[in-house]
Amino acid sequence: MTPADLSRTVLHAVRRAVDEDALRVPVPARVRVERTRPGGSGDYACAVALQLAGPAALPALEVARILRERVAAEPGVGRVEITGPGFLSFTLDAPAESDRTVLAAVREQGLAYGHGDALRDEIHQFHHAREVRAAVTAQTVARLLAAQGARVRTTCAEPLDPDWARLGVTVDAHGTPPVPLTGIRPVPAGATAGELLERLGPDAARWGLLRAAGHDRAALGPELLVQGEANPLFRVRYAHARARALTRGAAALGFTAEPAPCDESPTGPAAHGASPAAQAANAEPAATTAHDAAARPLLDLIADHPGVLLAGARHRAPDRVARQLEAVAHAFFDFHDSCPPLPAGDEKPSAAHRARLAIAEAAGTVLAGGLSLLGIRAPEHL
Repeated sequence: MTPADLSRTVLHAVRRAVDEDALRVPVPARVRVERTRPGGSGDYACAVALQLAGPAALPALEVARILRERVAAEPGVGRVEITGPGFLSFTLDAPAESDRTVLAAVREQGLAYGHGDALRDEIHQFHHAREVRAAVTAQTVARLLAAQGARVRTTCAEPLDPDWARLGVTVDAHGTPPVPLTGIRPVPAGATAGELLERLGPDAARWGLLRAAGHDRAALGPELLVQGEANPLFRVRYAHARARALTRGAAALGFTAEPAPCDESPTGPAAHGASPAAQAANAEPAATTAHDAAARPLLDLIADHPGVLLAGARHRAPDRVARQLEAVAHAFFDFHDSCPPLPAGDEKPSAAHRARLAIAEAAGTVLAGGLSLLGIRAPEHL
């Protein structure tokens, strides 16, 4: 169960409680769940009971009890506790099953992993100045919202800068809008689109314009072109390219990924060069054993990706997506170095390698999908 799935599960529990007349409140449009903070209980926490207590004219603890009864029986939820003044804390079912579900979702949805229809009833109209950072930000926010099902229209105060097209920017109309629209007003870039394209190229320019929060100045110096780990954009793109290289390397060795959690040690016939069919049959034991420790942070980030995309859309904050990609890239390299997805030397491909490869491929897909939403290319080779 992903965080987005859990959010929908809690929202469904609220609707059931209202339908059954256990709660008399307006059903909220959405319910927010967050990872439990250090020292907290469970995997995720939710403050919905505190939010509904006032409208329900009930103590928050009583609202939490009503919701706990309805969430605890849902598939994928292992345990629901009430903590503090009325927080709901959720412990999900065995990580192996949850991880397998997430990896299967990434494989099935591809670059659209994390897209959804949570905002399908929303219509947005954005207006921005004839300034490159405002234009790129507005277009990217529109793309994030559209990926969550919203309908979006953007307008610009004046005719477009011809160089914007080279940055992938378009608008629906220009001129003074007939009615007040939502303004997109990040701190200006201090340079024109043409200047940025000449110095940085489209990908680095877009990353620099989007990586900083809108109220901060954008870092648009030559460090964006450095081909090294100190450059977050390079690190993100290199992690994607490395994930794709792992897939090519595995194909050359005659094996493919299996979307199951990884095991530290090779087992069964796969450890002795078995056929692909035998390897597939042997993949199941890896799903029931302990994870490589380094896989946990990466798996958690992959599971969190849909929630980050939704938050980036709701808060009009593409910088949240950029920071998520940086975190995924960092966790990918930690995982890659600690748990190599490819066998070395005379080592034979094992169930562990196939499971690790599935995690690496999912990370590559998340990175490519996130970069695509930011309008940045994800090269297969770097």
